[in-house]
Amino acid sequence: MVVNSAYRRNSRIAYKDKTQPLAVGSCGSYRLLTRAVLPTHWQRGRPDYQLLYVAAGKAEFYFGGEKRVIMAGSMVLYRPREEQKYRYYGVDRPEVYWVHFTGGDVKNILRQYGIEDAVQVIRTGIMPEYKRIFTQMIEELQLCREGYDELLVLLLRQIFILLRRSLASRPKGRLRYMERELLSAVKYCQSHYNEDISTEGLAASLGMSVSWLIRSFREYTGTTPTQYVRTIRIANAQNLLETTDLTVSEISGMLGYSDPLYFSRVFKRESGISPTEFRRRSRDGSSI
Repeated sequence: MVVNSAYRRNSRIAYKDKTQPLAVGSCGSYRLLTRAVLPTHWQRGRPDYQLLYVAAGKAEFYFGGEKRVIMAGSMVLYRPREEQKYRYYGVDRPEVYWVHFTGGDVKNILRQYGIEDAVQVIRTGIMPEYKRIFTQMIEELQLCREGYDELLVLLLRQIFILLRRSLASRPKGRLRYMERELLSAVKYCQSHYNEDISTEGLAASLGMSVSWLIRSFREYTGTTPTQYVRTIRIANAQNLLETTDLTVSEISGMLGYSDPLYFSRVFKRESGISPTEFRRRSRDGSSI
């Protein structure tokens, strides 16, 4: 399991502060690799809010005793004193980012961003931007540089803005009637990510024009078919780099890249570091 987290005052005690409208208490990420299961259960909840982003794989969440499987590209919001029960399974290769926040005006702030009181799960799509924001929040809380408190709030509000956009673009009109076809396209990309998937061929199989598919797919998932496949490939590359001794060239071929050098360039562009450096850091326990 790879963990990267930060806590205010280095304390795991829930941070609660009503003197400010909004404040971040802790944040972090989990990447489950070899551990079979990682359960969490706060029967009486916590005094603060928690927002979790499932960036890869999937996880089990319970709401009112009812289990829901939350797939990658979704966020889950827990409010103060709500029971928190969820599980990550190693076989699903989950990657989850989270932030705990508090404040005297949180409920109204969430409403301002279109996040109503009853909202528990928000479909966001798989967006590298979310991972970047969460990673920056973790770094700011770890280093506590000048103005970090203010910057943490600004970064959290940036997430809220992106969530408002996701809520505003939920399937409606034509997308509501095309949801089955779009879900089929998503599942096809997930199952055949290591093959040469052309947007043209995918559009033809669904009876759509290329431009129509790209526009509809982006509205449905938050990204284009090409970027969606690339995100899946890079996530699987990271898992293989961490858990196997396969060479970069071998991993490249398994993921559908015929040119290892091109794969390395794509990996560095998406991950910020080269495949070799990613493997070194993951095995040294360094921050990735």
